[in-house]
Amino acid sequence: MEVILTKDINRIGEAGEIMSVKDGFARNYLLPKGLAIMANEYNKNKIEGIKKEALKLREELNNKYKALADVLKDVELTFTRKADENDHLFGSVSEHDIVDALAAKDIEIHYSHINLPKHLKELGSFEVEIEFTSEIKTNIKVNIEKE
Repeated sequence: MEVILTKDINRIGEAGEIMSVKDGFARNYLLPKGLAIMANEYNKNKIEGIKKEALKLREELNNKYKALADVLKDVELTFTRKADENDHLFGSVSEHDIVDALAAKDIEIHYSHINLPKHLKELGSFEVEIEFTSEIKTNIKVNIEKE
């Protein structure tokens, strides 16, 4: 089924693109959530408007992400966790823990922006990458201390 994306979708495409997707994906996900419209002649005439609106929204998001990246580059988080004698944590520090710690500092980000290959399970200092877009990235320092 051919659809026109109305919003940028990660790993799928950008707003205004005509995509050929599986029928079920379009009917059950893209169309009900307003992420796409059917690619008929009437809607194909709307593509330029969709692209302009998406470009404006993309610019606003990029400005917001750049400002957040500037704030985050100086952030250092410290977590206190229980650990065994080999300095392995009984739990872990996850993306959600980092988001909660940042929220306590009045910095709101979504956990999907945190690029953490696996949860942190040892004591020490770590550099954690925050990736808003492929061009806008920053690192924060995460320290994990023994309780």
